[in-house]
Amino acid sequence: MLRAQESTTSSNPVPPPAPSKLTDVSHNTPSVTIHPGKVIRTDVDLALVNVTVTDPFNRLVTGLEQDNFRVYEDNIEQEIVTFSSEDVPISIGVIFDFSGSMSNKIDKAREAALDFFKTANPLDEFFLVTFNERAELTSAFTNSVEDLQSRMMVTAPRGRTALLDAIYLGLSQMRGAHNAKRALLILSDGGDNHSRYNENDIKRLVKEADTQLYAIGIYDPLGYRNRTPEELNGPTLLSEVTELTGGRVFAVEHLNELPDIASKIGMELRNQYVLGYKPSNHVHDARWRKIKVKLRAPKGLPPLSTYSKTGYYAPAH
Repeated sequence: MLRAQESTTSSNPVPPPAPSKLTDVSHNTPSVTIHPGKVIRTDVDLALVNVTVTDPFNRLVTGLEQDNFRVYEDNIEQEIVTFSSEDVPISIGVIFDFSGSMSNKIDKAREAALDFFKTANPLDEFFLVTFNERAELTSAFTNSVEDLQSRMMVTAPRGRTALLDAIYLGLSQMRGAHNAKRALLILSDGGDNHSRYNENDIKRLVKEADTQLYAIGIYDPLGYRNRTPEELNGPTLLSEVTELTGGRVFAVEHLNELPDIASKIGMELRNQYVLGYKPSNHVHDARWRKIKVKLRAPKGLPPLSTYSKTGYYAPAH
């Protein structure tokens, strides 16, 4: 049944920058988990696209069928060969800002992370990256939400903001994920003033990583007066990197909104459609292929919005 619902819901420092030689992980996984406990064997050329659908009130729309979706690659329609809308296990990395500017927001940010964990599937796995002037892997992949919670409680905010380094470390850690569906949740007040990686490095990695990025941007409209250009660019930076992956940034100006927003993101991850297609372009040229998802919604519905990744890099050979 079609319905719209409220979308509620050991330290390892980051390595120094290295020459980018990245692979498209969306095309080198020989098996894709579609249902819990059930593995569908596919060839390595199956492209998977996670799609979120919302109504004009930003509520999630569930209950759509495969026939309601059209997928285009470089403006050429593709045949959808697999379709799922089930809650599947996810590998999730939480990227948590412990820089000094978070001092008066840290308690609500911790509460938001806890509310996000409450939406978890029992088969999910999590890791935690914390950052201030350096990014550290605070917890490697674990099924224990309690362990992550305790690690977040003992870290105190201080120092500058190495947001880009933290995203890099999170995407690097995601290469060891056990689930086909992968996501990063970034909690930060935006901006970067101490990373070794730059925006272009991160955007390139994000486009190749086949991981959805969501961000909660905790912005203080009154605090912009003394901010650097890098910090003022924080909202734009978070928007750009999340939208590339089909995720979104949720701007928060009132701290009391934080827990509800975190729950919404958790529920959004649980209520996505997964479309699979075999690209009609078989050339392995390592080029960027644009993806566009269009809806042919049932009659009588208001205009709906879709969110999905904007493309992928073709295999190199």
